[in-house]
Amino acid sequence: MQINRITLDPGVMGGKPCVRGLRVTVGMILGLLASGYSRERVLQAYPYLEPEDIDAALAYAAWRMEEREEPLVAP
Repeated sequence: MQINRITLDPGVMGGKPCVRGLRVTVGMILGLLASGYSRERVLQAYPYLEPEDIDAALAYAAWRMEEREEPLVAP
């Protein structure tokens, strides 16, 4: 897993998880992919990103979702 490409810095994008300290958030990458952008189109739109950055964003999001606690709902 390449989560080491994801950085958290209060001085960059308000501390949101970003790719390699750039002003590209994990949420932005996920949003683009969710809206139908292909990986290739994301990389064309942001030429300073690398394919591994997209992999890292997806891995980080998956990891965070597994760590998320949901309150139990009684029937």
